[in-house]
Amino acid sequence: MEHPENAAEYKGLTVNSGVAQPSIINPYLKRQRVRRRELSVDEMVEGILRGDVTVLSQAVTLVESANPTHYQKAQEVIERCLPHSGHSIRIGISGVPGAGKSTSIDQFGCHVLDRSGGKLAVLAIDPSSERTKGSILGDKTRMEKLSVRPDSFIRPSPTAGSLGGVARKTRETIILCEAAGFDKIFVETVGVGQSETACHSMVDFFLLIQVAGTGDELQGIKRGIMEISDGIVINKCDGNNVDRCQMAATNFRNALHFFPMPESGWTPKVLCYSGFYGTGVKEVWDMIYQYIDFVKQNGYFDYRRNEQSKYWMYESINEILRNSFYHNSEIEPLLGEEERRVLRGEKTSFAAARDLLDRYFLTMGKRDEL
Repeated sequence: MEHPENAAEYKGLTVNSGVAQPSIINPYLKRQRVRRRELSVDEMVEGILRGDVTVLSQAVTLVESANPTHYQKAQEVIERCLPHSGHSIRIGISGVPGAGKSTSIDQFGCHVLDRSGGKLAVLAIDPSSERTKGSILGDKTRMEKLSVRPDSFIRPSPTAGSLGGVARKTRETIILCEAAGFDKIFVETVGVGQSETACHSMVDFFLLIQVAGTGDELQGIKRGIMEISDGIVINKCDGNNVDRCQMAATNFRNALHFFPMPESGWTPKVLCYSGFYGTGVKEVWDMIYQYIDFVKQNGYFDYRRNEQSKYWMYESINEILRNSFYHNSEIEPLLGEEERRVLRGEKTSFAAARDLLDRYFLTMGKRDEL
């Protein structure tokens, strides 16, 4: 590095050149990327049935993968784990952002594990950014006590654009967790409001977490998520907020009278609790166990499980058809062309969609003839 102070006109002033800065990377460090050996289907199934959470995590990653080559292997693992599933209580937990879902799950999970033992799996669904398509996956940081327990398994997953705040592969993940010996499953949604029906279609009890002061009585009688809830709890019932929570609970109880009786025959209850202080958690779980006993006695528990299986069969058909269309070799190059025509105003969106579908069905018909 040259210094102007060392020029001839600056007599008597000399600046040393200094010492060259070393590289921030250790030149003696030989980094060798250790590639993890890919487990076979037999090894993966054996590890899951053994309760190995490391193997379970790899299997969930395989299920969530968008790589078409992973699909067949993931389905084989799920099929072999299916006979060992179905022996858990599945709880769906939803609520508006900031209602304290993750903090409540931390309290609920520790309470139920201390009370009845067993193993708990928490499937936390984080919203994906519409701009960057990324997710923070930070729900686990709010579950401080539950995340360090050896009898719990917390798996955050991105929504990846799926509707209803639930990842498309959450149901398959539930099967893997049940096969691994987890007898309690929590599914936490992103809390997007009135589009939580996907979560309701995979759990036995749907719990809605509300907070006081979010609106008047009119908000409580709106259809949607209120109508499918099996229980409603008002969080943050502590300190100076107790009276407001009690008033909100009364409003919700009054609103529930406007709804028709659910198919289960169970009248949803409204309770108050504090997720931060852990007060009222026992009453919430007493309500959940009362519901489970109630629906098992009248046969609705098995009926709901069967209806959910049928629902997800049709959902799987829709997903496979959608993927088949967008990954068709003849359709893929036409998508961009039709899109440009729509943007230039040469063709309407509906006409472009109809032409693409006609071409797709024609392609599939020729393939069947061959």
